[in-house]
Amino acid sequence: MQSSVPAGEVSEDEAGSTGEEVASPFTVMVIDDSKTIRRTAEALLKKEGYQVITATDGFEALSMIADHQPSLIFLDIMMPRLDGYQTCALIKHHKVFRHTPVIMLSSKDGLFDRARGRVVGSDHYITKPFTREELLSAIKQHEGRTGEQGES
Repeated sequence: MQSSVPAGEVSEDEAGSTGEEVASPFTVMVIDDSKTIRRTAEALLKKEGYQVITATDGFEALSMIADHQPSLIFLDIMMPRLDGYQTCALIKHHKVFRHTPVIMLSSKDGLFDRARGRVVGSDHYITKPFTREELLSAIKQHEGRTGEQGES
């Protein structure tokens, strides 16, 4: 019991314990129109201790990115309304998020698709169906880069 702090006031220890001052957990966003892919990726990543945010398409994702500021984004290519290439280009052209790693997810494994992903700024490319190891390996490759976000 702390008797040195008057009733109704918050001690410095309690004020700093909100968790907001501490480095935030590594947050991963999964953008895919397939509910199965979103749920699978979310379950795998949460089990590994990552905070996970999901979106069903590029429009929904763009509105969520500013609020949640993900550390890394998994992005499906083939989606309605705003496809993965367009979404990636918009993310990479934003001064705050251009250093956020974007990993394209696609059922296509063609050279053209990989090249087009690179042109719009993707950092990595994973073919679906993906494995737990592929997701985790991609995250590990990019974890150190997330500190660059706000320095530009």
